[in-house]
Amino acid sequence: VTTTEEYPPHITLDMPSLSPTMSQGNIAGWKKAEGDQVAAGDVLAEVETDKATIEWESVEEGYLAKIFLQDGAKDVPVGTLVAVLCEEEGYVGKFE
Repeated sequence: VTTTEEYPPHITLDMPSLSPTMSQGNIAGWKKAEGDQVAAGDVLAEVETDKATIEWESVEEGYLAKIFLQDGAKDVPVGTLVAVLCEEEGYVGKFE
């Protein structure tokens, strides 16, 4: 069992609700890869809702440390952990 205390400072990225009626979505494609630097406003991924494909923009900055759900993941409930963002580039490998 692994606890969050074993990892460096990080932010979990959960499947966002990108529309008022969205309860789940599909990961159409990641625009950032593990290890990439991310700035606020950068597009992380394209998410398909029941009505459209929407760009998921980061509201934080850091490095994309781990992607748990890959391109093509279907019917992912809003709030599900999909990736982790860390503060320092050197922390990326700690999330293997």
